[in-house]
Amino acid sequence: CFLPFQTLTAPAPFADETSCQCQAPHEKLTIAQARLGTPVDRPVRVYADGIFDLFHSGHARALMQAKTLFPNSYLLVGVCSDDLTHKFKGFTVMNETERYEALRHCRYVDEVIRDAPWTLTPEFLEKHKIDFVAHDDIPYSSAGSDDVYKHIKEAGMFVPTQRTEGISTSDIITRIVRDYDVYARRNLQRGYTAKELNVSFINEKKYRFQNQVDKMKEKVKNVEEKSKEFVYKVEEKSHDLIQKWEEKSREFIGNFLELFGPDGAWKQMFQERSGRMLQAFSPRQSPNSSPTRGRSPSRSPSPPWVFNKASPPSSPKAASASLSSMSEGDEDEK
Repeated sequence: CFLPFQTLTAPAPFADETSCQCQAPHEKLTIAQARLGTPVDRPVRVYADGIFDLFHSGHARALMQAKTLFPNSYLLVGVCSDDLTHKFKGFTVMNETERYEALRHCRYVDEVIRDAPWTLTPEFLEKHKIDFVAHDDIPYSSAGSDDVYKHIKEAGMFVPTQRTEGISTSDIITRIVRDYDVYARRNLQRGYTAKELNVSFINEKKYRFQNQVDKMKEKVKNVEEKSKEFVYKVEEKSHDLIQKWEEKSREFIGNFLELFGPDGAWKQMFQERSGRMLQAFSPRQSPNSSPTRGRSPSRSPSPPWVFNKASPPSSPKAASASLSSMSEGDEDEK
């Protein structure tokens, strides 16, 4: 019997939780047959194993490849226990329970086999009805063997996957060791004790002093940034003020020239007032002579009361005679 399809929202079960005891004979498949596809009720059972310490994207990509090797597959993942791992490989960062749980929540895993063997035996393969074993093709020397997957390859049950370069558990541990002081100081700031971090008394004081220095540097940096921001705002305001002052200055100069310039309104107004004052002080003169009707131009009339200064009358009789003659002349004109 086979497990029903597992959804991505539920964690993969452990092998001992499935209670799957298949009694039917397990027909052996070739890689060509598996790649053509199998019936829905007969998925290709692919097995991948490892330590999976500090589970990372390189692990996930390897499991993704193992899951997608064939159109219809069921992926079982074996995880070695702490005792076995410490014996053949070395100390781990995560304990076995943490490593089991990390694998259960990977979307490509259908079932997790705890306390997996270091070297795969025919009995183990038959117990879990394993068709193929997926792993990278680099020979894995361990437990006194040059390649622990040599007998799997000879049996035609090995399917290679590709390693993800640039990421591995050893790489992550190397980063931590390289930057140990940084991480120790950070965790001291977060409240961990020197005993929990396995830090000596002298190193603890050194790290705390360095943290204080970093805080002072951060404060100075913040002050510098605020000062730069303030200076920038002042410069921006000054630029706006200068621009406004220039605009007002141009406006003032334009108004001044329009009023007091060579052709300004003030000059025209002054000229108009000057003309009026000159007319007021110098009125227009009357004409000296005017033509007389019925008289020649050469003859100028004299008023009747004007006497000849050159020959004044010598006696009253003469005066009366002259007056009578003037009256006669007037009558002739009429």
